[in-house]
Order: sequence, then structure tokens, then C-alpha cells
Amino acid sequence: MGRLSVVLIAALLLSACGFHLRGTGLLGDKVTKVHVASDNQHAPLPRVLKTSLKGYKVQVLPAPQEQEITLYLYPEQLERSLLSLFSTGQVAEYELNYHVRFEVRLPGQDAQLVEFTLNREYQDDPNAVLAKSRELNLILDELRKQAADRIIRQLSQLTEQQP
Repeated sequence: MGRLSVVLIAALLLSACGFHLRGTGLLGDKVTKVHVASDNQHAPLPRVLKTSLKGYKVQVLPAPQEQEITLYLYPEQLERSLLSLFSTGQVAEYELNYHVRFEVRLPGQDAQLVEFTLNREYQDDPNAVLAKSRELNLILDELRKQAADRIIRQLSQLTEQQP
């Protein structure tokens, strides 16, 4: 009986504070169809974004439609800057800056340009080139997933502001 009352009290407290599980109802009823455009439709970020949108039950349109939302993704940019060196002078650590720019066109409104940068530190080991190359690819995949989530959150905010 004690466990049940603790669970009920926790559920009441969480629901009273407005807590929602991440990803549930984020886009609401306003976003049901989206066209995702880019210069390269087979680039990793557009693919990840389309998959994420489908996870939110959003229909990804193959072509733009007049009364639907259009997202145009500009080419992603990745910059590496040196953070530290080994005593031998070889690079020990980089900072990765993943820059994303996209344009949102909501029905009846002008296009809005949104951009952001995600940063990540990356340790390099010149003696394990293949392993570090794989690790870099995993980090880039994570950055793309984070970017797709952030684009969806931005889209949610923009559609909430729409009259």
C-alpha cells in the first residue's frame, strides 16, 4: 500500500507541475505536413530530420504545397579548431563546431531564417586513426540528431506564435 501511495503522489506532483515526457505532443495539431527541402536531399541532416518528423507522426511531403510548412536546409558546416597539443606537438584535442542554417516558411507568412551552432570537444589520438575516425562519425551522427531535435523545437515555437 505504501508503494502505491508514493507512486500516486509522485504522479500527481509531476502532472501538477506541467511535466511532459520529452517528445510527446511537441508539435501539436498545427504541424501535420511538412516539406523538407535542401540542395542535397540525400545529405545526412535532411534524412535524419525527415526520420524525426515521421516519429512525431508528421507527414513529410515530397513537394512543397501552398498551405503547408516548408523547411529549407542550407548545407551543414563543420569546423574544427585546435584545443590542445601533446608534448610531441601532435593534436590532442579539437573543438567541433557544427553550424546549421535553415529557413522556415509558414503558410501566409514570410520565410524566417534560423541558425544555431552545436559544439563538441573531440579527443584525437594519432596512434588510433581508424578508431578515432569511427568515433568522429558517431559524434557527427549525434550532432545531426541533436540538430534535428532543435529544428523541430524551433518549428514548434514558430507555429505556436502563428495566429
